[in-house]
Amino acid sequence: MGHDRSAVNDFAIKIGTVNGTGSASANGLLLQALFRMGIPVSGKNVFPSNIQGLPTWYEIRVNKDGYTARSPDFQLIVAMNPQSLARDIAEVQGGGWLLYDSSKEIEDELRRDDVTFLGIPLARMCTERFDRARERVLMKNIGYVGALSALLDIDMQVVRGMLEEKFSHKPALIDSNFVAINMGAEYAREHWSCPLPIRLQTMDATKDCVMVTGNAATALGCVYAGATVGAWYPITPATSVMDGFKEWCERFRVDKEGGRNRYCILQAEDELAAAGMVIGAGWAGARAFTPTSGPGIDLMSEFIGLAYYAEVPSVFIDVQRTGPSTGMPTRTQQGDLLLTAYASHGDTKHIALYPANPKECFEFAVQSFDLAERFQTPVFLVSDLDIGMNDWMIPRLEWDDAYRPDRGKVLSAEELEQVRSFSRYLDVDGDHIPYRTLPGVHPRGAYFTRGSGHDKYGKYTEDSEAYLEVVDRLAAKIQSAAAHVPAPQVHVANGGSPIGMISIGGCHWAVLEARDELARGGMDVDYLRVRGFPFSDEIARFLDVHETVFVIEQNRDAQLLTMLSQETGCPRDKLVSVRYYGGQPLSKGHVLDGVRPVLAHAVAEAAS
Repeated sequence: MGHDRSAVNDFAIKIGTVNGTGSASANGLLLQALFRMGIPVSGKNVFPSNIQGLPTWYEIRVNKDGYTARSPDFQLIVAMNPQSLARDIAEVQGGGWLLYDSSKEIEDELRRDDVTFLGIPLARMCTERFDRARERVLMKNIGYVGALSALLDIDMQVVRGMLEEKFSHKPALIDSNFVAINMGAEYAREHWSCPLPIRLQTMDATKDCVMVTGNAATALGCVYAGATVGAWYPITPATSVMDGFKEWCERFRVDKEGGRNRYCILQAEDELAAAGMVIGAGWAGARAFTPTSGPGIDLMSEFIGLAYYAEVPSVFIDVQRTGPSTGMPTRTQQGDLLLTAYASHGDTKHIALYPANPKECFEFAVQSFDLAERFQTPVFLVSDLDIGMNDWMIPRLEWDDAYRPDRGKVLSAEELEQVRSFSRYLDVDGDHIPYRTLPGVHPRGAYFTRGSGHDKYGKYTEDSEAYLEVVDRLAAKIQSAAAHVPAPQVHVANGGSPIGMISIGGCHWAVLEARDELARGGMDVDYLRVRGFPFSDEIARFLDVHETVFVIEQNRDAQLLTMLSQETGCPRDKLVSVRYYGGQPLSKGHVLDGVRPVLAHAVAEAAS
């Protein structure tokens, strides 16, 4: 049985394997091969939180039009794990294909009449051709890449070139990989008509792009921003930010003459200690950060409040995962929006930046440090697991060599020499931001850093009026940052629409695709993506001019909607919540399922 339609460069496949068997290398090879063929592609890794043994999946979407959001409609599934076989078979689209290891045949009750089963005895073939047990396991994965190369018409020269690059110093591995690739491809060609109706065709749509994860791009942004101190406690899915920072620093932050490291990376005993290290380094004048996730922000909250009240520059990178508590550490969500905006006890509010892809992770990382020092406060870069750990196709990163860090209002020794007195928390210029000094620069710059009640001169106080003056200035200072965080992105339909959509972070790509589909059906919708907090006036205006606004986010409690209503005064009855929080990346289907019934009801009411 074949698929009911042909599809060139427009389909999704899913690969089910066992965690810890080396399938990540095979799947990465496959994704990169498609990218090098010039085809827009995205990869989503669905992996368990244990080390090995449980099912893991890798999803690849190919789309000639450049849509990169997750698609749950799989025309082809590669089922290499008996434990997940029933689920994998159930998820194949009708008319699609299932490639499986026929060393053990599938039971009749699992088979479907509307699916074509492509059996290839990979385990048996690897046992015959490879001697070592571990090699047999690894080459089984490379074998299905070979089969897919024939079935989907992947350019074998591209695959060969990548293997030669990867194993250039290990010729024996090149040979064994070639054997496995050819083994799978030859079997497929001998037994089935290749390529399938779904197939690939070389394009030129990735020429000026790269494939990179959000965490790698964030780490690079920290280096380019001039960060020299990183402190963290390992946590999924943020650890690879520090791994990347370490790698970049070892390349770019080592003194060429003396060989000394010009950076400091500290693995703390827990998240609270990591936050303390970052705040101490920020107080001393370094650009410092910590990467973590929601559970880490919980534990850091006490120190975050200290940095807010004592006005110490610091950057917190939150790569969100599902909660509450331990939740599902290897699934994505946007459950920390309220937490990062208002972290710590008492009245606090923080600057936050919300990237939607690795390119913005890189750019917003740089902005985070500038904003932290300009406003002398904690700044949150709020990413998520999907952005942080998955491979994204983005335009090549650009950098302006004229960039200079914005250190904010820091008095030098020469400037301190000229002042009669220095008061750390005094608003001299009327912009709500006091001047700060760095330790040891000049005796006149000395002051007490207080997390307890203090007046504008930095003196301890429990006086109501003096306290109010300081905390009201802090509120005004943070609100003034609304004009300096990344501006929202606004997409207005031709002629404008009374209906609006608002989303944040990684929701963006599914919303764009859903919006295009709505437009093709005659429903034009305006769209705004929030990229920073506090919210700018532009967001308030967008809410004001639309009759109905769909707020699309990935959490149970409509956190973005709550923030929009609270911060702008927008009536909640004009905001319609569209939420998905099951741990997978948002797809256009989630958006359409939430939007279409409401729009259809509105049209029906208007007609009546």
